[in-house]
Amino acid sequence: MPGLITDMPPSFPEDIATHPLLVIDYALIQAGDAGEKDRFTSRLRLHRSLKNHGAETEVDALFQLGKEFMELPLEQKMEYEEGDDGMQFGYKAAGHHTADERGTLDATEFLDVAKDDVLAFPTPVHRTYPALVAAAFPTVLVPFVHKSLAVNAALLAVLGEKLGLPDGTMERLHIPEERSGCVARVIKTPPQVGAAQVLEDQALLGAHTDFGSLSFLHNRLGGLQVLAPATEKWQYVRPLPGHAICNVGDALNIFSGGLIRSNMHRVVAPPKAQAAFERYSLAFFTRPHDSVVLRPLIAESVVVAQAIAERHQDGTAATQEKGTAGEWLLRRLKNLRTAHYHGAESYRKHLGTEDYGRIVQTQTIGEM
Repeated sequence: MPGLITDMPPSFPEDIATHPLLVIDYALIQAGDAGEKDRFTSRLRLHRSLKNHGAETEVDALFQLGKEFMELPLEQKMEYEEGDDGMQFGYKAAGHHTADERGTLDATEFLDVAKDDVLAFPTPVHRTYPALVAAAFPTVLVPFVHKSLAVNAALLAVLGEKLGLPDGTMERLHIPEERSGCVARVIKTPPQVGAAQVLEDQALLGAHTDFGSLSFLHNRLGGLQVLAPATEKWQYVRPLPGHAICNVGDALNIFSGGLIRSNMHRVVAPPKAQAAFERYSLAFFTRPHDSVVLRPLIAESVVVAQAIAERHQDGTAATQEKGTAGEWLLRRLKNLRTAHYHGAESYRKHLGTEDYGRIVQTQTIGEM
């Protein structure tokens, strides 16, 4: 069976329509380049492709660890299955999430490692991990998590500047030492040989917005699709070697009063000949620490306050608190699990701020 690490899959096909990516040079962001910061905070409806992020070595190592873990016998992995109560650290087996409103079972496996467990190593915070993963904490997971936290923190600070937030506001909402749902994840989907209909009709990982603030995502095969703004048309995202996708999540949508939009995306079979290969991807999800209240930052930002006042006659719904970040995450995780599926309405409960019926934002920061 072809595999990601040992075999070279074919390139992404040139004749497949793709979502336009805004390529951002992270090295310029780090250097304080004002023009690159402006590019990063413009046209936020587009996904960002981040080059020169400096995490290539850490990413390669985690891809390899993820593949070694996924090749363990299923019964060994199931000893660490996350369960139906909202835990998101450990192993998520295929078929334990619903992929659409019909209750279709997903085809993905996850290895989820908590940021809290990594930073507290060797002391467990949330749980222990299989021996293979635990042995890789010092050499693979600690470097990957530290690098991912640094990249996302720098980008969050830029977004905070654009929102007119006082210095340090974003940092205070994402304190690494506080308990949170931040997680490093390896995702595997099986080969989809002969699955032409799956290509368009069935998600292997269902449509969703990300739960937190920023996602640092690494793909080597096609399969990621995004829902183009103001349409119902799904478009592939072309993987770019050495680049990372930077994806906005629901927490930023809420903090900004809708000015920064979280994007709906899903995973389907890789296109054409790539479908015959196992698909691996990995991500680091930066989320506010659990005790942070999810609310628009009206008191902290004139930009957010004015935007809400201009766009809503009745600001009640726009300014309503969503509970804490920990509560938000727990609710959405539980509603993803197949055990909690009770029809289309229960599926929609996990979709977050940008589900199909509530995509109402008509402008973003870069379009004001």
